[in-house]
Amino acid sequence: MARFSSSHHSFITFLSFILVLFLEGVAPATFTFINRCDHTVWPGILANPGSPNLESTGFELKKGSSRSFQGPTGWSGRFWGRTGCKFDDSGHGSCATGDCGSGQVECNGAGVTPPATLAEFTLGSGAQDFYDVSLVNGYNLPLTVEGNGGSGECATTGCVTNLNKKCPSELRIDGGGCKSACDAFGKPEYCCNGAYNSPAACKPSMYSEMFKSACPRSYSYAFDDASSTFTCTGADYTITFCPSGPSLKSLKEAGTTVELGLDHDPMKAAAMASQWLANLATGDSPRIQLFSPTHFGFAVTIFLVLSLFL
Repeated sequence: MARFSSSHHSFITFLSFILVLFLEGVAPATFTFINRCDHTVWPGILANPGSPNLESTGFELKKGSSRSFQGPTGWSGRFWGRTGCKFDDSGHGSCATGDCGSGQVECNGAGVTPPATLAEFTLGSGAQDFYDVSLVNGYNLPLTVEGNGGSGECATTGCVTNLNKKCPSELRIDGGGCKSACDAFGKPEYCCNGAYNSPAACKPSMYSEMFKSACPRSYSYAFDDASSTFTCTGADYTITFCPSGPSLKSLKEAGTTVELGLDHDPMKAAAMASQWLANLATGDSPRIQLFSPTHFGFAVTIFLVLSLFL
C-alpha cells in the first residue's frame, strides 16, 4: 500500500511538472507593416530554411495602409518592399524593384532580386531577438524597424535617406534602385568572398562607406555587424516603408550610434545575453504569457488525468 501511495504521489508530481511547463508559454511576435509612401508597396517575405512560412509570402500594401502577421518563436527570415509592380486580375505579373521572380503577388519561397532594402529577423525562444536593416543587396526604399513593448536595447533601426537620389550612375538602375558594389561589379573585394571572406580581409569600399554615411544604422557590407545588428526581448515589431516624423528625423541626421543613443557597449551586450533567463523567471517579457491558447487543450487533459488520482 505504501508503495502504491509513493508511486501515486510521484506520478502526480510528474504530471504537475509537465503542466507547469506547458502553461508557461512564449507568445509569438507580431510583425506590423505600414506603408507611408505616396505609392503602393508590395512587401515580400522569405523565411529562412527551417522556419515556417508566415500567413503570406507577399501581398499588396496600399498607400497609408497596414497589415500584421504573427511570427512564431524561433522564426527567422527577411522582409522587403517591391515597387512598380504590375499584376493582372489573377495575381500574375512582376515588379520594377525587389521582384521575387515568382511571377505572382505571393513570392512562394522565392528570394528577392537586388537591389532591395532588407529587414532581417531572428526571433528568440524566450531569449533575445536579433534584427537589422541591410543594404548589402542594395537599396530601393526607405525602411525602418521599430521594436515595441520589449525589454533590452530595442533600438529603432533602418535607412530613412532616399539613396536613389544619391546613387552613383554606375550603381543606379531604371525604376528606382541603387545596387551594391558587389552586385554591380561582382568583385571578391566588394562581395567579401574568396580570399576576402573574413573581416580582416574585406574592408569597407567607397561605395559601402557612402551607404554607411547616409544610413549609419544599416548594414553597408557583409562584415558590418558591430554597428548594424540590434537586439530586443519579447517585442512586437513595426516595419515602416517611407517613414516620416520627428523621431525619425534624428535617425536620418545622426552621424554616429552614440548620438542616436546606441552606444554599443560590449559589456552591456554580454550582460544582455543572459537577461532572457531573468525575463522567463519574472514574466517581464510581453511575449511570456500564462494559459496560451495553444496549450489550453493540453492543460485541460492534464487536469482531467490528475483528477482521477485525487
